[in-house]
Amino acid sequence: MSETGLSSQASIARSAASSRSSGAALAVLYEHPQWFVPVFAELDRRGIAFDRIFVPDHFYDIGQRHHAFKVLFNRMSPSAHSRQHGSGIFHTLAYLEHLELMGVRVINGAMAFRYEISKAAQHSLLKSLGIRYVPSRIIHAPSHAIAAAKGLRYPIVVKPNIGGSGKGIVRYESAPALELAVAAGRLDLGYDGVALVQEFVPARGGYITRVETLGGRYLYAIRVHLSGQTFDLCPADICQTAQGEALDNACAIEAAKAGLKVEAYRPPAEVIQAIERIVRTAAIDVGGIEYMIDDRDGGIFYYDVNALSNFVADPRRVIGFDPFENLADFLQQELQRAG
Repeated sequence: MSETGLSSQASIARSAASSRSSGAALAVLYEHPQWFVPVFAELDRRGIAFDRIFVPDHFYDIGQRHHAFKVLFNRMSPSAHSRQHGSGIFHTLAYLEHLELMGVRVINGAMAFRYEISKAAQHSLLKSLGIRYVPSRIIHAPSHAIAAAKGLRYPIVVKPNIGGSGKGIVRYESAPALELAVAAGRLDLGYDGVALVQEFVPARGGYITRVETLGGRYLYAIRVHLSGQTFDLCPADICQTAQGEALDNACAIEAAKAGLKVEAYRPPAEVIQAIERIVRTAAIDVGGIEYMIDDRDGGIFYYDVNALSNFVADPRRVIGFDPFENLADFLQQELQRAG
């Protein structure tokens, strides 16, 4: 047998193993195992049985009539393409839609995941709700960028539609700089070939705010103080408190975010109300919304809708409680509702 054949057989064996079920009522669909260690640990601590479905090794049978689990918790990441797992993004979307049609309760289901994997759709959502969003144009070819940027204030950024932790965002200081990048073939529109051309918004105070929600309600918020050196704002990776104290395990997931600091913060009531409207409309059960204050006019711009929350690193020190306990409470409630 050829080496390719052996590799294929091994892949099929892994897939079959990942499809086996212990019969637990809860299943967790995931792609990045390090991010979800706290979730798994809290479920184990409570003695809540669950099956792990690792997306890169997963396949499913359309003809399957019954599923052992009653609740599936979707934790698929849109940045999977940066870990050579990109095909799992659209596989996951199909699978979630299949499960929902079969009557399975999916936490962060197909609608939420569609918003998760499309920054263009996120901005359309904000527009539909009358919530202020960053001026944006949607393109699907690098040659569109120059015309799309007309009327926007420079600097601008070109942002992949399917992102994750700020990956792939590039800033251009002027129209000639953008034209040069287009002419040189340097514009990368990302995994699905779609991108946003946006104004770069200077954040007043040098920070953005991320608000986490659970079950459609406000859970907590943090201010992330920016270094100006990165667009990667994944809160689970931030390495310092606002006072400069190192956070335990903050940098275990990816490379350290040099200079980023974080602190607990409670937004104004009207901001919380707007964010709860966003997540409820998008059917996001567990998610985070990011916003900033535009230093040019003092207005709030909402700019990122996430149907995936890793929660802040070292949460007890930063926000005073462990949100994974709240998450486990929510999962237990959903299991009870599902019977």
